[in-house]
Amino acid sequence: MKATKLYQAAEKAIFQSLKLKPRESFLLVTDKQKMEIAEALAFYAKKAGAETTTYLMTETLRPITEPTKLFKLLTEKADVITYLLDARIEEKPFRGFMVSQGMKLSRICMMPGITVDMMERLVNIDFARMNEFTKKVIRAMKDADRVIIENEAGTNISFSVKDREWHNDNGDISKKGKHGNLPAGECYTCPVEETFSGKLVISLIDDKLGYGEMEFKEGRLVRWKGKGIEAIVKNIGSDQTGFIIGEFGIGTNPGARICPNMLEAEKAFGTVHFAIGDSYGIGKNKSKHHYDALVDRVTIIAKGKYIAKNGKFLI
Repeated sequence: MKATKLYQAAEKAIFQSLKLKPRESFLLVTDKQKMEIAEALAFYAKKAGAETTTYLMTETLRPITEPTKLFKLLTEKADVITYLLDARIEEKPFRGFMVSQGMKLSRICMMPGITVDMMERLVNIDFARMNEFTKKVIRAMKDADRVIIENEAGTNISFSVKDREWHNDNGDISKKGKHGNLPAGECYTCPVEETFSGKLVISLIDDKLGYGEMEFKEGRLVRWKGKGIEAIVKNIGSDQTGFIIGEFGIGTNPGARICPNMLEAEKAFGTVHFAIGDSYGIGKNKSKHHYDALVDRVTIIAKGKYIAKNGKFLI
């Protein structure tokens, strides 16, 4: 048995998160940058008795925006899929395909931009303890007629989450139809689109650091400023579905840090994130786009009560 922290994290991913079973078909999609992680996951997938197929995406084929016919067949036959590719804006449609295909036919763990350090710090954790805290946050937020998000940088936005379903990204990706991240540690829903108006001041959007501003009116992005957001808007082009609010999430992984990698940053305490584009079936919007924007050191008010203030949870 391997004894490194990476392999300890991989063991938890396979046995506690994905809960791979003997004879399940496991599709592991990786690139060269993530091969060390892929090898650790494959090691324990073999221990679990799963039939593992590793797909290496070469740099010469990137950016990839849609699946080949043969790759699509692989996803259709898999019971479990794990996605490790380095995160790139141009590949958002392909990632959207992976999520849709995984939720429809199997179960899928999305790990775009994962690093060995993130595996060791954020996957090798006490999942049960994080799960309990995340459920506590959901109880405080669920069915709030009015949520207010503010921070000292100038964020001021309000919206309703009434009758919207909440998802607990607690690392449990063991049942068919499940979609989750590793590292885990957030709860998320979709705001009621027509109630979503105000201004976000962000520190990160889709792995692009830097100050940015996003203004919304009744659920639609109407004005923006910042190089990262401009790159996103250019990628969306004329597709109007990419400008609609699709997600609101709250970070609940105590080990996560604000950094250039959105996969980790959106899990950090004291942060929330909003996505434009697809709502993953929670809200009304369907889109091939989905871009997360991070707001840090937040104050969260729901049902007239402070859930967090200046980046510190009060529950």
